[in-house]
Amino acid sequence: MKFKMFKLVCSFLVLLVTAACGQQTPDVKTFPEAHPAEYWKKILTPEAFEIMVNRGTERPFNNPYWNNHQKGVYVSAATGKPLFSSDTKFESGTGWPSFYKPIDPDAIMVIKDNSFGMEREEVVERSTGLHLGHVFDDGPPPTGKRYCMNSYALKFVKAEKK
Repeated sequence: MKFKMFKLVCSFLVLLVTAACGQQTPDVKTFPEAHPAEYWKKILTPEAFEIMVNRGTERPFNNPYWNNHQKGVYVSAATGKPLFSSDTKFESGTGWPSFYKPIDPDAIMVIKDNSFGMEREEVVERSTGLHLGHVFDDGPPPTGKRYCMNSYALKFVKAEKK
């Protein structure tokens, strides 16, 4: 009897852990270009996958674009769609690339993020639902916003010299 109960409890725990750790595909009605994690694992670098799919965060001051001062456009590492311009990038002192506005507000979506016991506003790519970073209300004029993005969720396309 004890062994049966032990097996039942172990089976339940395995099922619970599997369900909690399983990555779900975002709803394609909300995010029309959503794909399962297996798809993105083939497309993205390991760093981009950890940030965009697993909603991770890179280390500050140790990422590709926090100190980039070149002119150009930051596009999604997943889709190549333009998201932010170097014209709206500013030095936030946080160690992550920060922007005061996106190129096209319809290219992103802001959703509530209650992870790690904090209430924040998460920025995701509107077409895929993939994580980009967070937005805060402590940015410079004219918007007062700080779009604090993960470098590995972006690719930088340098502006052509005229």
